[in-house]
Order: sequence, then structure tokens, then C-alpha cells
Amino acid sequence: MVLFGALLHASWNMLVKARPDKHVAAAVLYASSGFLAAAALPFLPTPNAASWPYMAVSTVLELLYGVVLATAYRVGDLSHAYPLMRGTAPLLVAAASGALLGERLSGRVWLGIALLSCALISLVFEGRSRRQASSATGLALLNAFLIAGYTMVDGVGARLSGNSVSYGLWLFTLIGVPWFLWAAVGQRHDGWAKLRSGIAIGIVCGACSLASYLVALWAMTRAPIATVAAVRETSIVFGTVLGAVVLREHVTWMRASAACVIAAAVWIIRSH
Repeated sequence: MVLFGALLHASWNMLVKARPDKHVAAAVLYASSGFLAAAALPFLPTPNAASWPYMAVSTVLELLYGVVLATAYRVGDLSHAYPLMRGTAPLLVAAASGALLGERLSGRVWLGIALLSCALISLVFEGRSRRQASSATGLALLNAFLIAGYTMVDGVGARLSGNSVSYGLWLFTLIGVPWFLWAAVGQRHDGWAKLRSGIAIGIVCGACSLASYLVALWAMTRAPIATVAAVRETSIVFGTVLGAVVLREHVTWMRASAACVIAAAVWIIRSH
């Protein structure tokens, strides 16, 4: 299930990257997923009160993540920014989960983390070879911290909610509102026109994003958060392939090798 969610995640990132206006594409994505989530809320119970503070913190982190994501895709390639931001996040989650969440990791999991680190360092050096990629590297690393933050917050929130799907739907609804207002009001007279022009692709992206994260939240109620976060990042390989095949991006041997090492590291972590 998490592997399928990873494919969905890489797919909507590829579609956002392919749009000419990345910030409007992100706005349509989150607004669409918010409307889809809101439509399902009447059919599910309300999350337990203990989970709402986590939902509030996650909403802020997710909003920041969306802005940084769109900016990173505006200045850099999908096959560079996506592996870096998604690959660093499990490393951060694993490092913090023991101290903050009390989750103990085995030696095999730490071996996978070490492989992730080596692959990520190679991507950072590869990114410095070009000015554009260097800017994307900084934004991707910033987003990695945001991803790690909302992953741990949502992992705990979903466990406290009593219903991970309901928690996720409420979360996406709250995230979708400010993005919709930004696109419709913040863009003035162009806002509605841009929304209408991207509504079809936005619904597809929103459905993929919503389904992918609901699967991850469900999994985090049944397995350690660090493990789920790591397995989910097989989307790195999907993102690299989609960037090369669909977007016709130039994938250097270092990027391709790093993606393969990251995939191997995720497999090691998952096998435990």
C-alpha cells in the first residue's frame, strides 16, 4: 500500500513540475484535494480532540512545504530536487524519532540510513555544479525539514485521532482553504482564470496527493513512523524515472546512481 502511495506521490509532483506556473499549480492541487476531502467528511467520525493540536501544527508546516515545493520546481529539475527533499526527510525522521517519539531502530535500519546519507551527499555535490541546481538544493533541503516535521506530527496525530482517514481528510480540508483563497483572491483578476485553466489536472493531482497521504497515515498507525517514512520515499525512484521519461530532463549518472542507492537503502529499512 505504501509503495502504491509512493507512485501516486511521484506522479502528482511530476504533474506540478510540468505546469508553467508552479505556485498556481500547487494552489489548484491543494484546493482540489481540500474539496475532495471536505466532500467525504460527513461520512466519517470527527477525530478525537487530542489530535487537533497536531493537526493545527501540521497545517502550518504543510502550507510552508507547498510554497517551498513550488519554488524549488521553478528553479530546478524534478529529478534533482525531488530525490533530495524526499530522501533527506526519512533520515531526519529516523534521527529524531528515538528521542522525540521513543521509537527504537535496529542496526539494519541505521545501515539503511547511512546509505541514504551517502546518496544524499552525492546529490548535494552534484547540485553545486550548476548555479540553478544549487538554489534548488537549498530549497529541497529546507523542504526536507518541513517534511520531517509534519511527518512526525501527523504520525502522532493520526494515532491519537482514533481514525487516521478522518484525521487526514480534516487536515487536507484545512490546508486547501488558504490555498484556494490565495489563488482566487491573491491573484486578483487572473486568479479565477488560472484556477479554471488548471482545474482538470488539479483534480487528478489532488486525488493522487490525498490518496497517497491517507495511505501513509493509515500505515503510521500500524508501523513505526520512521519505517513508513522511509518506505514511502521509494517515490524518489519513481520521480527520477518520470522526470527523465515524461519531462525529458537530463538525468546525470550521479543522480541515477543516487536514486538507486536510496532505493536500496529503503529496501533494507523496509525488510526489517
